[in-house]
Amino acid sequence: MERSGMWQQLAQLIVDGLITGTILALTGVGATLVFGIQRIANFAHGEYLTLAAFAAYGFSVVGGLGLVVSIGLAMAVTGLLAVVIHLVVLRPLRGRGLVAMSLITVGLGMMLRNLVFLFAGPQLRELPVDQAVVYRVWILSISPGQLASVAVAIVVAPALAYFLARTRLGKSMRAVADNRDLASIAGIDVDRIGTRVWLLAGVLAGLGGVMFALVQGTFDPNLGTQVLFLIFTTVVLGGIGSAYGALVAGLLLGLAMELSTWSGLFGGLDARFKPILAFATLIVLLLFRPQGLFGRRARAY
Repeated sequence: MERSGMWQQLAQLIVDGLITGTILALTGVGATLVFGIQRIANFAHGEYLTLAAFAAYGFSVVGGLGLVVSIGLAMAVTGLLAVVIHLVVLRPLRGRGLVAMSLITVGLGMMLRNLVFLFAGPQLRELPVDQAVVYRVWILSISPGQLASVAVAIVVAPALAYFLARTRLGKSMRAVADNRDLASIAGIDVDRIGTRVWLLAGVLAGLGGVMFALVQGTFDPNLGTQVLFLIFTTVVLGGIGSAYGALVAGLLLGLAMELSTWSGLFGGLDARFKPILAFATLIVLLLFRPQGLFGRRARAY
């Protein structure tokens, strides 16, 4: 590859990595707060992404609503679903132990995925965006789906960081995730915060699912299963329970996976091995920093 083409590829991969990283960061924040506050590793989290993508498809393609409205409704549906599952299934079973609760969420994930297969079928779907169009921005080629994801990331990522840092509810969520008992003693209603964090996790997962669908162009009922491992890698890399850690880790992981395919880096890694790189990165980090980037060594689960 010519030198100019190599640098053009690098710039393109940086943009792709930031898009992927932002999606992982947003979905990872919800998953890590759920674990930090509820002590539940929600392995059904990936299916929330799938349901959101299909909900957006239903509202926009079947229902004829605008894409922006459809995305908002899909996020609301996913957030409501997360709260209902919490109230009806997970909260009544609380206290059964981490392993038992994790297995329950695995079962919930399988049920949700098979329900999507049952009602929607296995065929590929796509949101009403013309993926054949390519916008040229400087030396970059950006699809409409990527452009929409960039616009969402520019608005949502800073807004989420502000919410967690500056608002009373965001501070309470971080306090409970950091130390549930101390937060309770300080007067924070832990149960109410728990319900709200499920709502936040569902909404962010819904947004992530739609963004993945837009970036990929097509999607099927396996969408969430394909990215669930990357979401949990983001959670562990950032430090379990750390919202800021998930934000940073998601961005770093997305960039690392995309940049690993750069031809200027010893010929580049085959794209199909990107998840393996993510797993290798996780292993190396845990060897030297078991608590993750922003986790506390003394944290006990």
